[in-house]
Amino acid sequence: MLLAIITYSCNSLKKVEDNEYLVVKNTILVDSVKIKNEDVRSLIYQKSNTRLLGYPLRLNLYNLAKENPDSLYQAWLHKKPNRIKRLTNLLSEKQVDRLGESFLVKGLGLWLKDIGEAPVILDTTKTRKTLERLSAYYNSKGYFNNSTTYAIDSTSQNQKAKVDYKITLGKPYVIDSISNDISSKAIDSLYFLNAQETFIKKGERFDLDNFNNERERLTNIFRNSGIRNFQESSITFDIERDTIRSADDQKMNINLNIGNLKKRGENEVTTSEYKVEKINRINVYTNYLSKRKNALTDTVLYKDLNIYYTGKFKIKPKTLDDAIFFKSDSIYRDIDKIRTTRQLNSLNIFKYPNVIFEEDSTDNYVNTNIYLAPKPKYSLGTNFEVSRSNLRKIGVGMGASLLIRNIFKGAENLSLSADGTFGLLSRETFQEDYFSEIGGEITLDFPRIWFPFIRTTKIIPNYTLPKTRIAIGTSFQKNIGLDKQTLNTVLGYNWSPNSYNKHAIELLNIQYVRNVNKERFFDVYTTTYNQLNEIATDNDIAVNPSYFNDDNDLTTPTEVEDGVTPGTTGFINDVLSGTIPISNSGLTEDDYDDVKSINEREERLTENNLIFTTNYTFNKNNRDGILDNNFYQFRFKIEGAGNLLSAMSGIIPFNENDDEQLLVFGVPFSQYVKTEFDYVKYWDLSRSNVLAVRTFFGIAIPYGNSSNIPFVKSYFAGGSNDNRAWYPYSLGPGRTSALNDYNEANLKLAFNLEYRFPLFGDLNGAIFADAGNIWNVFDDVDNEDATFNGLESLKDIALGTGFGIRYDFTYFLFRLDLGFKTYNPAEIESKRWFRDYNFANSVLQIGINYPF
Repeated sequence: MLLAIITYSCNSLKKVEDNEYLVVKNTILVDSVKIKNEDVRSLIYQKSNTRLLGYPLRLNLYNLAKENPDSLYQAWLHKKPNRIKRLTNLLSEKQVDRLGESFLVKGLGLWLKDIGEAPVILDTTKTRKTLERLSAYYNSKGYFNNSTTYAIDSTSQNQKAKVDYKITLGKPYVIDSISNDISSKAIDSLYFLNAQETFIKKGERFDLDNFNNERERLTNIFRNSGIRNFQESSITFDIERDTIRSADDQKMNINLNIGNLKKRGENEVTTSEYKVEKINRINVYTNYLSKRKNALTDTVLYKDLNIYYTGKFKIKPKTLDDAIFFKSDSIYRDIDKIRTTRQLNSLNIFKYPNVIFEEDSTDNYVNTNIYLAPKPKYSLGTNFEVSRSNLRKIGVGMGASLLIRNIFKGAENLSLSADGTFGLLSRETFQEDYFSEIGGEITLDFPRIWFPFIRTTKIIPNYTLPKTRIAIGTSFQKNIGLDKQTLNTVLGYNWSPNSYNKHAIELLNIQYVRNVNKERFFDVYTTTYNQLNEIATDNDIAVNPSYFNDDNDLTTPTEVEDGVTPGTTGFINDVLSGTIPISNSGLTEDDYDDVKSINEREERLTENNLIFTTNYTFNKNNRDGILDNNFYQFRFKIEGAGNLLSAMSGIIPFNENDDEQLLVFGVPFSQYVKTEFDYVKYWDLSRSNVLAVRTFFGIAIPYGNSSNIPFVKSYFAGGSNDNRAWYPYSLGPGRTSALNDYNEANLKLAFNLEYRFPLFGDLNGAIFADAGNIWNVFDDVDNEDATFNGLESLKDIALGTGFGIRYDFTYFLFRLDLGFKTYNPAEIESKRWFRDYNFANSVLQIGINYPF
């Protein structure tokens, strides 16, 4: 389709008249220097048509639309004498008329115009308006003597114009003196207490942005220092050019004016001095929506709060006191209002909290009225999903959750959830052709940091939205994988000092994983089985014939009767015990190492796990709203496992297994330290074009009671949010090539680069490059191809490139990415670049929202 568009409409001048010029380029030259700043370039009235990788796609889509489709249809209809007669006999006269209104005749052209972009025709009136904008912009930067002109180059290309906007700045004006005229005494005192942080400084170049920033700074100071009703419009600046000095000595005198409070009445506007106000009464109306204010007759007095309610009082006064940051006889502060509203919303038991101030009869005092409307005590939620994977032919899942608010009258919220999935399996290796998964979780959240015997409010104040979470959950699988049963318990805390920073601590996270059907290992991990079977069926190796089935393949535990040693188990034991020796049996040292590695993997993936962790996570995100595409976000996490249990082993005599691992409830507990760094940066280039970069580093180091990392805590590479040229778990470790069905390791590096651009309508495009890999390090894996061996291992970083399309549904984004293996470390060094760089070996990834 793209080739057809290029071929048919490659003439971008198709709809440009003979006496018109298509604007193809705009250049801004300031003192002969080319300006690339997007804020300045956005001042251009006539921007050239958008381009996709240098090609004007939307312009050519617009050119495909036919002009006057009705006339063209009628001309086609009457071109041959018998055409209209044949169509009328075939369809009917009415249908022939409606054919002219159809999508193919008329609607297609309208659709192409809608998603396309009309040619930008040169208009010198708009060119001059652009000059006026540019001149005004540089006036605001202190260059009041700037001069502007433009030049149009229409000679080098037929009917195409390039416009150069030329600005000569001249010498800027600088601030020579700063004076002030402040009407209110309270404002005057506050201003001079905070004058040192001013944005307007003597001797600096005049810049209008500094005046706007100063106005915002002063307003924020006044409103947080008792001036509740301060109006930003009260701040004005008188700016005078110094005409006494010579023309070359361009100085400006600034006078700051802060007027009195203006009140608009019915017939006139009155003024009065600003005064510092204090908080008098704090009234809280707890069920205001259902009752009128004067109907709330019952009252509770708690510290500074007057709590009004009717009927049964349903919340502890201390909970409200912790969420309200106003104090009687203290000065008014805007920040207290913001924090109070945030905390009341965060409790999740009120809707529409509203804070209103009323002047008190006592001079310079105000009363604070807080109106609260309770949310329903119970909320029920349901969900439904359909899924598919390489194991699941189809799965249908349903879930339900019940939220009970304010269960202990302290804004504690209890959540009960359950979910289940039932479906058909893709493989015929299990006992039945169906599978099922069920699980449930109980979670209790409350709005404070709960820690026995320690008062945390001085360390983590209430305005940081502190929360404690206690959760316990379990899940059961039947006839899928090894039929895992899990039990998870969490005691965690989180708080947000501001809108940009978040902290989270899981003081206790206990995860127990039990594999019910360990004997199905080789039926589930078929790649591992095929590797072992290939070694065993080598004609040069002497293997016990009873280990094979009628197809001359190794038997697995699910294929044989009780009392018979499975071929997989027997062959592994014979190799590792030396019954099948390396010297004269045909078994090579490489075969022995492979069998040993398979045995270690089987033991690790079938053993039960007890993971007893503590972790801390810090998130920073400086994004201002969803429309901000110029921001960064950073995440750091550190986690330790097994340290408490290891310390307790000096007091409690834990049992040990044959590998001298300490056991808790018969299970060796995991011990490791894990840390992660994740950094994402966005650049807003121009016209909704965004460049996004992500870097990730993670490492988990086992020690003490563990020689490796549990599967659920290890890293994998590939997938829709990672290296998109590989499927999940199919990349690495290192330069190995698909050793196992689910490849994982304990060290990961990832680098992602993505250029995003609009196509038309809600459809967007992207090109990307993903680099990274996983390796084993500091664990029991000794395969040099899979381990990280210093800087030389960086040449094993895989590179995938590709392109994608995304459709924006407003509430979420649907994503299709096509990745190509550009550099594959699993190939021999001479064939790593572009070996499988084709559509046949590409990988289609489906995702929701952006990958990072």
